[in-house]
Amino acid sequence: MSHSTRSSRVDRLKAAACALIVMALIAGARPVLAAFDAPPLPPAITALAPSLRAQGGGELRHFGFHVYDGWYWSSGRGWSLERPFALDLHYHRTLEGAKIAERSVEEIADLGFGNASQRARWGERMRAIFPDVKKGDRITGVHLPPGTVRYFFNGRPIGDIADPEF
Repeated sequence: MSHSTRSSRVDRLKAAACALIVMALIAGARPVLAAFDAPPLPPAITALAPSLRAQGGGELRHFGFHVYDGWYWSSGRGWSLERPFALDLHYHRTLEGAKIAERSVEEIADLGFGNASQRARWGERMRAIFPDVKKGDRITGVHLPPGTVRYFFNGRPIGDIADPEF
């Protein structure tokens, strides 16, 4: 494998990791994982990616407040850019979509992904996609090869970010 091929694969893996992290940070904090049963994915998602199975889940608490329950879904252990994977979040608090996007961009920057121009573009797109949420709402982000993340709100598609670097 040539250096450029290895470098390209590493860049794609970093991009996928970043996409997953952004989905995980939709509430603006890192989840604490614990195993418990995942509710079924909405029909629109299972039609899009029928092989997804819950791989693990947990809850996020921030300053003692229950923010959301979340589950990671994939067709096998781990994840691969070659197959779909998803993060499904069920909210227990009211959060503003613009603040969710803002916090996500901050986390992406802290992780060292993208340049300032890319992060600005991604932030703008996330602000356009992420709705305000309240208790009982659900946001699911699905990675679709070769480089699109499609977001669903309460089972309905709300927008895509089609950028292999995201």
